[in-house]
Amino acid sequence: MSSLDSALIAIERACGSGSVIRDPSLLEGYAHDESEAEPCMPEAVVRATSTADVSEVMKAAYEHEVPVTPRGGGSGRVGGAIPVPGGIVLALEKMNEVRGIDKRELTTRVQPGLILGDLKRITEEELLFYPPDPNSLDSCAIGGNIAANAGGPRAFKYGVTREYVMGMDVVLADGTILKLGRETKKGVTGYDLTALMVGSEGTLGIVTEATLRLIPKPESTVTAMACFSSLEEVAPVVSTLLARGQLPACIELLDEQAIGIVRPEAGLTIPEETKAMLLIELDGEETALETELERLGNILFDLDALEVLVAQSSSERERLWASRRELSHSLKRQAKNKLAEDVVVPRTKMAELLSYCAQLSEQHQLLMPTYGHAGDGNLHVNFLWNDPDEKVQVDQAIEALFQRTIDLHGTLSGEHGIGILKAPYLPMEQPPALIALQEKIKDVFDPKHILNPGKIFPADAKRFHGAC
Repeated sequence: MSSLDSALIAIERACGSGSVIRDPSLLEGYAHDESEAEPCMPEAVVRATSTADVSEVMKAAYEHEVPVTPRGGGSGRVGGAIPVPGGIVLALEKMNEVRGIDKRELTTRVQPGLILGDLKRITEEELLFYPPDPNSLDSCAIGGNIAANAGGPRAFKYGVTREYVMGMDVVLADGTILKLGRETKKGVTGYDLTALMVGSEGTLGIVTEATLRLIPKPESTVTAMACFSSLEEVAPVVSTLLARGQLPACIELLDEQAIGIVRPEAGLTIPEETKAMLLIELDGEETALETELERLGNILFDLDALEVLVAQSSSERERLWASRRELSHSLKRQAKNKLAEDVVVPRTKMAELLSYCAQLSEQHQLLMPTYGHAGDGNLHVNFLWNDPDEKVQVDQAIEALFQRTIDLHGTLSGEHGIGILKAPYLPMEQPPALIALQEKIKDVFDPKHILNPGKIFPADAKRFHGAC
């Protein structure tokens, strides 16, 4: 009997009949995520329903040294949920409950399979607000958000996932269950292992419940669209708004190529000479927003905006944001192949990086529509191509983009993580000693290297290269 078979027998005995799936037609759905990474078929899928289930899975996997790939919503963009070594996919989609909301403490307790959009709707019905909002909010799961430290447009004002995770239940590689964090706003007892887990991409432990911080729901929200005749004119907008005392909830940027794709879907008249567009959202007290909106318009026109349009209804506002949220999928329809990189540079360097992207597009004859979160310098640079022979040019352009990002004191990923696709590039940003230290941390948490192997670290990713 193989090690895998032995592990699966123990798992089914502990978790119940039907918990283990080996039907190839069902396994295929767990072989890929939303990235362009090559799919890899798992040998089995286990659908957990509780922390106890996850613990039993990991005990059996640890004993028999079977690799386990945790999976939430499967919406990742860097291959983080792809089971490159085969083994078991531990599916958490059935663990999707809101365990409770404490309106006095402004917290909620949730399971990792809960879809982010559902959490938002449930908390907002209570006049509460969970700010992190990646554009895949209707398909991404909280567990994946925690694994990748997800951000989104509102990170400019409200921050990213790590700032809202107060504590969690975590199952380690050997099945040990730990309670990390606290339920108080302050706390400095020992190392902050909660913060370490957030962004670790499922390589250190599996989150089975999390306590999240909430804030009061903003009373009202308004959205404006500002059009500019050049990317250079966009550069001073964020700094100027901050200097004049305005802090928008989010500022989203679209370059000329992205505008061309979104224009027919937005349902709004965008001036033909527009080379850059900003979507700016203000939130707060309804009585103050009218004045804030007027101030925003004056600042934008002072900065040579061609036009400033304000969404006049909730449906118009939703249409604007729906076009932005669906932009990634719209881009996929433009070519046979698409890769998206989520690099980040200091806000003051954003125009310089955008200019460099235009140079790369021309130099490599590639369509490279770019959009992103102008407030925090997080740009989503997309590479579109049809001919397989163009992939060489794409790889060269991506490496050049990464090098320029590092030269501008930026980072290779703002919210997607490293996963499989970015692992080979990690040494561009981090020196060998820093990578080695992180690998030692991995060894402590997962000495047999069975938890989401092949992710983040170049050596680990190389070990499974071409294994699928």
